[in-house]
Amino acid sequence: MFEGLSKRLNGALRNLSGRGRISEANVREAMAEVRTALLEADVAHEVVDRFCSEVVEDALGAEVTKSLKPGEQMVGIVHQRLVELMGPDASEIRFVEPGPTVILMSGLQGSGKTTTCGKLAAKFKSEGRRTLLVAADLQRPAAVEQLRTVAEQVQAQAPGRGEVLFHGEPERCAEYGGAVGVAVDVARRGLAEGRRSGCDVVIVDTAGRLHVDDELMKELRAVDRAIEAHQILLVVDAMTGQDALRSAKAFHEAMSVDGIVLTKFDSDTRGGAALSVRQVTGAPIKFIGTGEKFAALEAFHAERIAGRILGMGDVVSLVEKAQQEVSEEEAEELMQKMSKGRLGLDDFLKQLQTIRRMGPIKQLLGMLPGVGGMLKDLPLEDGPLDRLQGIVHAMTPAERRDPGVIDRSRIARISRGSASERAEVSRLLKQFETMRKMGGQLAGAGGRMAAMRSMQTGGLPTKGSTQTASPKSRFKSRKRR
Repeated sequence: MFEGLSKRLNGALRNLSGRGRISEANVREAMAEVRTALLEADVAHEVVDRFCSEVVEDALGAEVTKSLKPGEQMVGIVHQRLVELMGPDASEIRFVEPGPTVILMSGLQGSGKTTTCGKLAAKFKSEGRRTLLVAADLQRPAAVEQLRTVAEQVQAQAPGRGEVLFHGEPERCAEYGGAVGVAVDVARRGLAEGRRSGCDVVIVDTAGRLHVDDELMKELRAVDRAIEAHQILLVVDAMTGQDALRSAKAFHEAMSVDGIVLTKFDSDTRGGAALSVRQVTGAPIKFIGTGEKFAALEAFHAERIAGRILGMGDVVSLVEKAQQEVSEEEAEELMQKMSKGRLGLDDFLKQLQTIRRMGPIKQLLGMLPGVGGMLKDLPLEDGPLDRLQGIVHAMTPAERRDPGVIDRSRIARISRGSASERAEVSRLLKQFETMRKMGGQLAGAGGRMAAMRSMQTGGLPTKGSTQTASPKSRFKSRKRR
C-alpha cells in the first residue's frame, strides 16, 4: 500500500532539496503537488485541504537547522502532520474483569469481518485467552459455516495456550428473513454460552449488506443493546476508497464505533482510506490486516505508517514480526552456533522458513528505510526462496550439517534432485560459506555489545504493563443509542 502516494510525495518534497531556506513560494509549490498526490490517492477532499493548510502553516518561517536541509526539514513537518492525521494510537483491547469482554464486529458485506474475527481470536489465543466466536450473521447460511470453519482452523493452527470455541445456530437462518429478533436471540444465547464456558472474550460476527441501509443499522443496534458490547469494531476494506469512508461515517453515526480495523492493507491500493478514516469518523484505527493468514493482523501505529508513506521504512514493525516467529531460546541457540562456526544448512533452511512466515518478500523489504520506493517496478517474488528450499531439501542430513563435504559429484546429484542447475547449487554453497564466516564475526561483535549494554543498564530488564477496565467504566465511556 501507498506505493504510488509515496513516490509522488517524495518527488514533491525532493524538489526542496538544495534550497537555502524554506520560503513561502517553494513551500506552496511543493504542497500543491502533495495536494494532488493525496487527492489521487482517494483521500477525502476536506481532509486534504486541512492537512495541506496545516503543513504550510508549520513550514512558513521555520528555521532550517544546521544539520538539516530544507527538504529534510519539510519531510519532518509532513511526517508529524501525517502522524496527527492518522493517530493517536489506540490498538489495545481493554479487557473487563470479570469477563467475558464482548466485542461486536460490524461492517459491509465483503469487508472481511469473518476473517478478522478469526485473526482476533488467533491474537487472543496467543495471549492465553479463551475466545468464543458467535455467528449472528443469519442473512447467509454460508456465513455461519464459514465462521465455524474459521474457529476450527484457528484452534488447530494458531499458536498459543488459549482456546477458540464456536457458537452458531444455522437452523435459524431459514426463519430469519431479516427478522431482527432472531439475530438478537442468537447473539444473546451465544453470550450466555460464553459465560457458562468461562470465556475471556466473546466476539459476535454480525450481518452485513452491500451498502448501508436502515434495516442493517436497526439490527446492529438491537444486537448491541442485547449483549451490551464493550467494544464495537468496524471492519473497513482499505481498497474501496471513498466508498469505505462513506460507509464508515454512516456506521459511526449510527452506532458510535470504538475502533476501526482496516483490511487488505497489503494490497497495492491508493491508501486514501487509511489517511482519511480517522478524521472522517473520529474513531481510532486499531488494527490493520496485512494478509490472509490468521497471524496477519498488526496493531496500528500512526508513526510507523507515516514512515512507510515517506519512504523512511518501518524497522520496528519488521523486528516485531521477526520476534513473533523466533523465540528467545532459538535466537540464543543460533547465536551460539554462529559464534562457534557451526551453522549448518538446516539452520539456514529454518531461517528461510521463518522469513516466509513473516510475509511476502516485497512487503518485508518495503519496511527498510529508503528501500520501499525502489521496489515498485522490481519483480520481487517468493519463487527464489522456493528454489533455495528445494536445493537444501535435496541434500542428505549429513550434507546439511556440514556443507564442506559436498564435492562435485554431490553437487551433480543435488542439482538433479532439486531440478536446478549445478551453478545454482555451487552459488548457494559459496554464499552460505560467506554468510557463516560473517556470522561468526557478527556474533562475536554482538556479544561484546550486549555485554556493554548490560553493564550500562545494570542488567535490569524492562517490562510492559497491561490495562484492564471495569464493566461499569467501559459502559459509561460509550454513548448508548
